[in-house]
Amino acid sequence: MGIRTDLAVETKEIYEKENNKMVPGVKLLKKEEGDIKITTVKVESEAGEKAMKKPIGTYVTIDIPKYSYYDVAAMDKVSRLLAESLTKLIKIDESMTVLVVGLGNWKVTPDALGPKVISKTMVSRHLKELIPDSIDEGIRPVCAIAPGVLGLTGIETSEIIKGVVEKTNPNLVICIDALASRKLERVNSTIQIGTSGISPGSGVGNKRMEISEKTLGIPVIAIGVPTVVDAATMANDTIDLVLDEMIKVSKEGSSFYNMLKTVDKNEKQKMIEEILVPYSENVMVTPKDVDIIIEALAKIIANGINIALQPALTIEDINKYLL
Repeated sequence: MGIRTDLAVETKEIYEKENNKMVPGVKLLKKEEGDIKITTVKVESEAGEKAMKKPIGTYVTIDIPKYSYYDVAAMDKVSRLLAESLTKLIKIDESMTVLVVGLGNWKVTPDALGPKVISKTMVSRHLKELIPDSIDEGIRPVCAIAPGVLGLTGIETSEIIKGVVEKTNPNLVICIDALASRKLERVNSTIQIGTSGISPGSGVGNKRMEISEKTLGIPVIAIGVPTVVDAATMANDTIDLVLDEMIKVSKEGSSFYNMLKTVDKNEKQKMIEEILVPYSENVMVTPKDVDIIIEALAKIIANGINIALQPALTIEDINKYLL
């Protein structure tokens, strides 16, 4: 059973657990800002790319505390840290144009993160063109689009984005999308920034055409939050926890203890998948309060993007815009 995750940090953990060695050609950097953890995974070689099954590039993961959804000060702090990470990756001048793309289906709450971020993004390209004398020179031209999904439009998302790029000629594309996680604890509490683009839907087994510098001809930065976890994976992890606890309380050397120790985890995964197939072979799980959380995450990410793209404005100015 393939473990579904879009997070580079989880892919690295899985590889090292399965192979009992470090991933070749991959560097890991960690730092903490209070109760916020920032992990940077750098895939630097073809060996690392092959092992991780992720393109060469930088993947920054920001782990945020759960209370951040309900605390304005905490939301602003995460936005600033997100902006700092983005600023380090954005290699363009202030006069250059940025296209922000909100991927996902706005009719499905766990997949609506991208479109909701677009609704809170400061767009200024039209103002710079129509009333340039009224706009401060420090304001970067930004345009935005929420292209929907193939099931709603009948058009590949990458085709829509490519058409917009050809007409508007931006210097950078920033994509926002909902992701899938390997661990329930990271659902809605992790933000990943990557420099290698994105393949929408890959985490839920519905991979679409790639959106990257290779396909668009300009740099692409992807921002995502895991909003779902695979049900089979969650069931497998739960059984593992039960087995580990039963091993702890069992008498070492007993027949029951030996039976538990001989359970083949790979076979167990296959069994869970086979059991779930008659009911549904593609069940993804999300928290019940996902609607409130998505709204908060959308504001956090939009603010981070706005701060990074519009350094001439303060977060107070940006918050006024988002009211």
